[in-house]
Amino acid sequence: MAAERKADGSSRRGPGAFLGLVFLLLLACAVFTALGIWQVQRLSWKLDLIDRVERRVHAAPSPAPGPAQWRSVTAESDEYRRVRVSGVFEQAKPALTQAVTDLGAGYWVLSPFRTSEGFTVLINRGFVPSGWRGDLDGPDRETSVTGLLRISEPNGGFLRSNDPAADRWFSRDVQAIAAARGLKDVAPYFIDADAGGDRPGGPKGGLTVVAFHNNHLVYALTWFSLALMAAGAGAYMMRRELRLRRGR
Repeated sequence: MAAERKADGSSRRGPGAFLGLVFLLLLACAVFTALGIWQVQRLSWKLDLIDRVERRVHAAPSPAPGPAQWRSVTAESDEYRRVRVSGVFEQAKPALTQAVTDLGAGYWVLSPFRTSEGFTVLINRGFVPSGWRGDLDGPDRETSVTGLLRISEPNGGFLRSNDPAADRWFSRDVQAIAAARGLKDVAPYFIDADAGGDRPGGPKGGLTVVAFHNNHLVYALTWFSLALMAAGAGAYMMRRELRLRRGR
């Protein structure tokens, strides 16, 4: 029988059912503990990432990576590095990429920039509101740009794919924009230009949001709490079973 009923009306599970339930609780406790430990490890990784990015953002600008370094450029090692390039903005039409900022809805203005080193890099010159009809600095004007190195954003935005044929952009996809504009020797990253060089009515730079969601401590505490609950339930069942056995 799965359970025995005592004279007082209470019941005691059979040994197999009892052991199976205890095993499931112990397994749940082990799984929850493992998930909690994983979240603690993720917390350590996230704090290290935040520290590295903070140091990059506030460091003195360094030369932007050239073609010989492009293969080694990664988000982990390079994103949000402060870099500088010198050269001229090219004739090609800028790509307007849909954006939502603290200033409202509008576009990021990405212009191709031919560096004095001979390669091209897309510069995010800043934000403009919807309906913007302003102008930009003309080509062939030697200038320097300082900003944050950003990694390409391929394919498009959430549920919205880039449409190069219609010149509609929902993400800053360097490769797709370069192909649509017929650009050559283009860096695999773009640069978010700093504020300070904005023309009246032109793009507003320096709006890069450097923020990371960090809920790993909350998740870790949640998993550890569930582990304690499972362990407590197992301990309670074992004590109750022992009392029932002593009362036989």
